[in-house]
Amino acid sequence: METQRDPELWKMAKARAAFKSHLYVYLFVNAGLWALWAFGAFWDRGTRYPWPIWTTFGWGIGLVSHYFGAYTYSEKRMVEREYQKLLNKQ
Repeated sequence: METQRDPELWKMAKARAAFKSHLYVYLFVNAGLWALWAFGAFWDRGTRYPWPIWTTFGWGIGLVSHYFGAYTYSEKRMVEREYQKLLNKQ
């Protein structure tokens, strides 16, 4: 017999699992891009422009946004806060 899941906790768990998956892909892909850049710089024997910085930085902004959505901002808490503000105005 399966126990009932709390829908709010289930939603939070799914958001956090999705963030962790996003983080792992981010780390794997960016490690590959930096390795590719380093390998190319090794063969050129010169200082080359570190082009992976743009993907790392740009994608990192999205990752930070995903983190806040999964761990910091709860829709339930935000709705409760707005409701309390409306009650206080009356």
